[in-house]
Amino acid sequence: MTSTLPTPSQVHRAFREELHPRRRNAVIAWLSFAATFGTVRVITTSIRNGNGPFRNITPRGMHLHHYLWGILLTTCVGGVAVRGADVTRRHPVVAVAYGSGMALIVDEFALLLDLADVYWEKQGRWSVDLGVGLIAAAGTLLEGAPVLRRLRREGAG
Repeated sequence: MTSTLPTPSQVHRAFREELHPRRRNAVIAWLSFAATFGTVRVITTSIRNGNGPFRNITPRGMHLHHYLWGILLTTCVGGVAVRGADVTRRHPVVAVAYGSGMALIVDEFALLLDLADVYWEKQGRWSVDLGVGLIAAAGTLLEGAPVLRRLRREGAG
């Protein structure tokens, strides 16, 4: 049995037709979480190794950790949730901001928990990365399961 990859239009149609708007936003938030977490891991590794164009942000010698940007994003999402119109709260950009903001916070959770910069300690770092990555993938798959079932039924997955 051979399977072919679904076309972007098949994925888009299945996404729209199989998922309620709130569930679509949950999938978008999970995807944003996973993509942001993975991207941040790559960027922070390149900064640590001195590779690539990225550098730490250190105004006046004070290092700004990326959880700060996550807190700002989730604070903005909270403001939209409390004061925004229904159409604004349900906008996919809000889901992207939420998922990305949470990934930025979770990635530096040990720093927030211990108030010590243990970001690069070897003990358990790989397991945290793997665990968060698996959680992000599982959440995305669970929320997006109706889309995957539809694509499989259509023979495109």
